[in-house]
Amino acid sequence: MDLPRIFTIRESSHRIHNPITAEKLATIGRALRLRPGARVLDLASGSGEMLCTWARDLGVRGTGVDISSVFTARAHSRAVELGVTDRVDFAHDDAAGYVADEPVDLASCLGATWIGGGVPGTVDLLRRSLRPGGLLLLGHPYWRLDPPDRATVEGCHAADRSDYLSLAGLIGQFGELGHDVVEMVLTDQDSWDRYRAAQWFNLRRWLDENPDDELTEQVRHELRTDPASYVQHEREYLGWGVFALMAR
Repeated sequence: MDLPRIFTIRESSHRIHNPITAEKLATIGRALRLRPGARVLDLASGSGEMLCTWARDLGVRGTGVDISSVFTARAHSRAVELGVTDRVDFAHDDAAGYVADEPVDLASCLGATWIGGGVPGTVDLLRRSLRPGGLLLLGHPYWRLDPPDRATVEGCHAADRSDYLSLAGLIGQFGELGHDVVEMVLTDQDSWDRYRAAQWFNLRRWLDENPDDELTEQVRHELRTDPASYVQHEREYLGWGVFALMAR
């Protein structure tokens, strides 16, 4: 049970494994008005940056769950670095179907709604860990602009245009699922650049250090083709945001 190596190679320098910046992650944390000691469950927690920095800055306590052993080890190290090991813990486990032992004040999944088979299933999964009146936090893509062709859809890592909604459509979907949107922080193109361009540097560094690895050709092909595809498709057409929800 683990992520394929290509994911950890591509994001080897990343503390946040989606296109939100550290500043915007801090902004959404402050906006949620969490009390010190609030309990957080973060599914697909990656390298633990959200939980660790919120524990340091906001005094929350929580558990992160991620399928990557590499990212989970980094999360443990980050907790040590920030001095919050008494407030957070991280489990190397499959977040799909994971439910907290006790209800939490906030349940989150930023950028990994495949754990619930999409937005509706992930909202349902998170609700199973949430106390009455608690907050859900969901990070998810949306179409900034309507994709004009199949190449753009595939360039945004979608199998079909219907895989993502417009921002208005996504907000509407949350309402159809019985939730009010009470906060949101959206990425911009600079946020995307900082996330995606750093991947290319990681790939190149890895290639220089591992010229004979079995993944070398795959990584070399990605590095040759991904920057142009990104600026042509993903940067222009795909948005990403973090949305705080409360059940009606």
